Amino acid sequence: MADANGQELDEKQCRCINPYGEYMIKPLQKVEIKLVEHAPLPNQPEKYIVGPTPWVQRYKIEAHEVEGYLDAPKTLWGTRDRVAYSEIENGTKRITQSLYLVRVDKLKIQKNERNKWRALFSFNGDFYDLPVTDPHADRHLQNPQHQGILCVSLGEKFRPQGSEEDYCYKIVAAII
Repeated sequence: MADANGQELDEKQCRCINPYGEYMIKPLQKVEIKLVEHAPLPNQPEKYIVGPTPWVQRYKIEAHEVEGYLDAPKTLWGTRDRVAYSEIENGTKRITQSLYLVRVDKLKIQKNERNKWRALFSFNGDFYDLPVTDPHADRHLQNPQHQGILCVSLGEKFRPQGSEEDYCYKIVAAII
């Protein structure tokens, strides 16, 4: 989803209302959102522009219900930490969705040498080491009960410094 200018939503825009007030949206909440228009990108085909009306919380998905929402891709858009944008543009790599909710094995959450959170895990036999943008990543270290479920996102087109090629990096957007 994006704002009216096609930009990523910020925290202020990710709020919902319910009978008790207005709150930041949380993982596993189902909300009703007014979508203004479909704005697909080659790397994010399901992208929509959200309207200005408040999001309305409808109910919470319980932890035991998450299984019914899991995706089952063979890989997470291949086995590297990124996808070359040129492969998406020329059709070599077909992107049908840019978000996957998946159960992973051997999940380890840790900080790297630059003090950034990383998720190391195995999915369908392939090893991944991806950056984590979940603002509550540290809470999962204290909770050994987490289910090993991740929301993995294929990011925006980005050209790394010194590179001549654009990439879409894979990101762990949420840890469930």
